[in-house]
Amino acid sequence: MKKYIYILIAVVTFSSCSDELELTSPSELTVQGFWDTEEGAKAAHTGLYANLRASTGNLWLLGEMRSDIWGGRTFESPFNESLIENNITVATAPFGGWAGLYTRIHRVNDFIVNLPDVPFTNEAEKEHLLGQAYGLRALYYYTLLKTWGDVPIILEPLKEIDPSGLSKPRSPQADVMDLIKSDIAASLSSFGSDDSFWEGKKIFWSKAATLALKGDVYIWSGNLLGGGIPDFTEAKTALQEISSMGISLEPSISSLWGVPNEENDEFIFAVQYQQDEAETFYNSLTGRSTEINPQYNDEGASMSDYIIDGANRYGQSEKTILLLDDNDDDRKDATFVRLYIDDNGGSGYPTYNEPKYFGSIFNKFLGRVDGSVRIFDNDIPLYRYADVLLLLAEAKNFLGEDPSAEINLIRERAYGTDYDPITQDYVNGSETANANAILEERYKEFIGEGKRWWDLRRAGNSFVIDNISFLNPGDEYKLLLPITQDMIGRNPLLDQTTGYTD
Repeated sequence: MKKYIYILIAVVTFSSCSDELELTSPSELTVQGFWDTEEGAKAAHTGLYANLRASTGNLWLLGEMRSDIWGGRTFESPFNESLIENNITVATAPFGGWAGLYTRIHRVNDFIVNLPDVPFTNEAEKEHLLGQAYGLRALYYYTLLKTWGDVPIILEPLKEIDPSGLSKPRSPQADVMDLIKSDIAASLSSFGSDDSFWEGKKIFWSKAATLALKGDVYIWSGNLLGGGIPDFTEAKTALQEISSMGISLEPSISSLWGVPNEENDEFIFAVQYQQDEAETFYNSLTGRSTEINPQYNDEGASMSDYIIDGANRYGQSEKTILLLDDNDDDRKDATFVRLYIDDNGGSGYPTYNEPKYFGSIFNKFLGRVDGSVRIFDNDIPLYRYADVLLLLAEAKNFLGEDPSAEINLIRERAYGTDYDPITQDYVNGSETANANAILEERYKEFIGEGKRWWDLRRAGNSFVIDNISFLNPGDEYKLLLPITQDMIGRNPLLDQTTGYTD
């Protein structure tokens, strides 16, 4: 087994040094022996998830940072202000090299092409692995489509070092969406009736994950790419199937977060982090003890013994603070630790007090304390059942159906024993009113989980412009990112994203 791990490391190292779509990560590095045995194929399978984890920070930035969640007070120098403010031009285009996603796609392509020829003791295992690979490729291409619109389609492993052969034009969004839907169908076909989680763990892709992705994709396609009622119906059917797979809403927010709770029933697919292997990026949403220890939390308790050694680079916007400023909603305390400069005579600050507010610590993925250090090794969910319920509400709303049942399941969990149906139940309204209610519930539910920007985009351009203060009518072209001049220089077949000028 060790020799395959060494080969895998060599391949990943080589490919990580290559420019996206300009240099190869040649599959001849792996065909000589790597795809001869089941053991080698499973080593390659492990590598797919190492690759995904390497991209998780970018996936989070792409789905979160351009939204209205962040941009508030920090007590250290802030990061990614241009993304938060949507101050993006060709000259300042972020995520050069397609955010590294084609490196991940190259590895998946290699896996999909070569795995069918590898002899397995149990062919059902091979099919499960193929189902995972097709699901991951669909996820990557969906992220590319949402971010840049038209993107190159590459499905073949790269077998020779020939930079000229890597120049490919951007394919239309419709063609990219067709590929995504095709990969979703191939994933579901490979899984067949197998609803299991690989090795019983949700850190591997599964049929449930593909169905969640399908719901997400088909709502996007139905609303933004003209798929309409047939796509919304496909989304609804896929999302409704997930509840039969042992996936359900956890009874309380407190049973979701924290390393000991990672095997909960709500997570569908999560990226694994472990001590001495990799830590998450969420320490950048916390801070250092030197700034935090002199402060007080909103209950008036001293933070003097709080153990942390992170950074405070992202602060919740005032809009986010006010949205969560509801003491009956358990998501308020589950999402942030709010810091104040004094204890208000021991009374704390039950509601937001701007002059006394110091900043916040993001509370969802705080890892765990080991002695005198905090280790950020939470698994990060990319899909959980609350997501499925609110996506289902979206699909129903687009179909002219009542989405209130799904909205109220999320509200009931959030308010717990304080839930009062008379005052807190959502009642079905117009399509626009329903859409805004779903967006607000998703806002509260998924802060810090890389969802908000995509949620606004999926709802439609007007919802983005209405909610993002840095965007105005006429800025719709900014919803897609430009590509860098360096990328065009390396691949002359690429055209600039419509609306951007040099």
